[in-house]
Amino acid sequence: MLTDIQMPQVNGIEVTRRVTAMPDPPAVVVLTTFDLDEYVYEALQAGATGFLLKDIAPRALVEAVEQAVRGDSMLSPRITKRLISSYTAHPAPAQTAVGDDPLKELTPREREVAIEVAEGMSNAEIAGKLELSESTVKVHITHIMAKLGLSNRTKLALLVHDIGLA
Repeated sequence: MLTDIQMPQVNGIEVTRRVTAMPDPPAVVVLTTFDLDEYVYEALQAGATGFLLKDIAPRALVEAVEQAVRGDSMLSPRITKRLISSYTAHPAPAQTAVGDDPLKELTPREREVAIEVAEGMSNAEIAGKLELSESTVKVHITHIMAKLGLSNRTKLALLVHDIGLA
């Protein structure tokens, strides 16, 4: 489902909250001209799987919707860059032990997939680069998220960046 931030009767954040609270909700992607950080955070907290700006190319919008349907998250590149810059501007959280590798539970292939996710690649791009099917990439990402206790690709990307693998 596509929604905008500002709409006549109910704003897109509230629409996102209502839709994602439904049983078996569709993926919600916010498509807007407003790239304010507060809107991005509120939309993601409300359950949006994507936040895109209306200057997106038509083909990229179609691809983003397809990715949302497959369960992937998508942020506009400009927003992703700001999010990573904001995140990395703060001191890194303390590690539990010197040399502790948060990715140690991953298989070598899962590590490869995690690194490609951190580079901003879509499932289709990862599949092409690693010579896997898209469904295999999706399974790897599901396993990665479960093993690391992460809820979305953005958190995975930030973790991989934090440990210096991307």
